[in-house]
Amino acid sequence: MAQPLQETAKFWRDPALQNLEMLRATYVTHTFSRHTHEGYAIGVIEQGIEEFTYQGATHQAPAGSIVVIHPGEVHTGHAANSDGWTYRMLYPDVSLMQKAAAEFTGRLTLQESAKQPIEVPYFPNPVMDDPQLAALLRQLHQTIEHSRSVLERESRFLWLFAQLIARYADVCPRFTPIGNEIQVVRQVQDYLKANYMHSITLEQLAQLAQLKPLRLLRLFQKHVGLPPHVYLVQTRVMNAKALLRSGVPLAQAAVDTGFTDQSHLNRHFKRLVGVTPKQYAIGCKNVQDLPEAVFLE
Repeated sequence: MAQPLQETAKFWRDPALQNLEMLRATYVTHTFSRHTHEGYAIGVIEQGIEEFTYQGATHQAPAGSIVVIHPGEVHTGHAANSDGWTYRMLYPDVSLMQKAAAEFTGRLTLQESAKQPIEVPYFPNPVMDDPQLAALLRQLHQTIEHSRSVLERESRFLWLFAQLIARYADVCPRFTPIGNEIQVVRQVQDYLKANYMHSITLEQLAQLAQLKPLRLLRLFQKHVGLPPHVYLVQTRVMNAKALLRSGVPLAQAAVDTGFTDQSHLNRHFKRLVGVTPKQYAIGCKNVQDLPEAVFLE
């Protein structure tokens, strides 16, 4: 006899994103009574079907769909059947969504965009069937839960919500064309190379480039082929390789290159180099001086 699903819930906040509230949960018998949120409630259904009342109608959100509830709107929530549902939710403050919407104004610099009043994005459909965007939302949620990189969390958040607004807001803004500001990109690259050992935020890079964050992300991706947070990790790994070649211990190399600890370095190093830092350090030594056992690990 199959065991029934166990209800689980994890709640946390991210200080780097204005204390953005997060929820990852599985519900089977739990029912949300009629309630509202001060900010948005935006999530992705991972398993099962959630059913909820909202704006005078009953809606069902199957696995793979995105749900958007607006601030102040009364709604409920429960499983559509006995199997329950699993989802990941974000509860961004209105100001965070306004900040994402501000990226679409015609003004290119941070100073110019600060002078422009921004409307609150409105999404006519509470359930959206968009596999690509759902995958991005799931990846964002997992990143905020597990990644130590502020730059990565900020970048993924801005990119996801810019896409959501562009595709589904009632007034659909369009991405402004980007040019060939290669000097700006090189300036940001040089900054990342010089400061890779420190915690870097998207706001810092935007201030440096005197561009709005989303435009900077698009420019960097266009010219480098990687987003800034991925380029930063790659730069850290390259510098870690140099330290390991010179004989610096693994734990020290991790700290000196901006990784939180050795396991953090191990994960990214193996993914980019194909071997662990320990294997790399051993391989950099004189082969004749190594015992046969090291090649059998």
